[in-house]
Amino acid sequence: MSNSLQAFVHTLRFEAQDTISVELRPVDGGEFPAFTAGSHIDLHLPNGLVRSYSLSNDSSERHRYVVGVLRDRASRGGSRCVHESLRVGMPITISEPRNHFALDETATHSVLVAGGIGITPMLCMARRLKSLGHSFEMLYFARERKSAAFLAELQALGMPLHLHFDAEAGGPPDLRALLAQRAPEAGLHHYSCGPTPMLDAFEKFCAELGHANAHIERFTPVEVKASSDARSNYTVELKRSGRFIEITPEKSLLDTLLDAGVDVDHSCCEGVCGSCETRVLEGVPDHRDSVLSPKERAGNKVMMVCVSGCKSERLVLDI
Repeated sequence: MSNSLQAFVHTLRFEAQDTISVELRPVDGGEFPAFTAGSHIDLHLPNGLVRSYSLSNDSSERHRYVVGVLRDRASRGGSRCVHESLRVGMPITISEPRNHFALDETATHSVLVAGGIGITPMLCMARRLKSLGHSFEMLYFARERKSAAFLAELQALGMPLHLHFDAEAGGPPDLRALLAQRAPEAGLHHYSCGPTPMLDAFEKFCAELGHANAHIERFTPVEVKASSDARSNYTVELKRSGRFIEITPEKSLLDTLLDAGVDVDHSCCEGVCGSCETRVLEGVPDHRDSVLSPKERAGNKVMMVCVSGCKSERLVLDI
């Protein structure tokens, strides 16, 4: 379980049209827990919502966390609250960093593909790769130059940077052609974060081109329907507590556990933030999250209990 941290808003900064960065610091003036490139944290917002945001600052820093937040026109209250309600000096509860989008620091070359506000984890990755002296490049797409956040910071890193702004180019980028510029090789890794259509295209083109090491992080969940062999009724054994709980179609696995008084860390309840990741000791989960890779799902070692179900009669969890 991740522990909550007490922070305060140190700085609010305009980064691009409809985008601000929020710099958070520990209330006691000490240090935050260390984090790795690709990590995100939860913000417990003044309106009661909990939202996850990627860390964009240098992963060697312990005195602060910095997140970038786009004011989403379709906001359900999260980004709007950040833009309208957060103030400098305001105390705020946050989570410890989690990372389901880790950078492989053994790669011979890394290609970072960012779309819009998806630049936030990519900036952190770029800083880390630069500090290590590793080979990498970035592709950064936005609709307009004025909406491209952290652009000056990226250019200051002095890395190979391909910029594409739809308004200037007359249309979207040819992502397939850009990904095809490098031939597949074992040490080549691709990373992408951004809007869903771009991520779907990224996964498709990487598969077609033979780029085996393709990693993505989604801000919004992908709807995954229950498998045809998923069970509507099954038993969950909580190994550490020795409890047995019956799961029925009326409630999700997470809700059933919470109603039974089981302490399960959770946040988004949509299978996208990874805070409810739970070790699976026995049984076959029906994975419906947007976090785990196909390889991780096939391994059935962990599951996101907020959205996932079960394919076996019994599921044994490390709780």
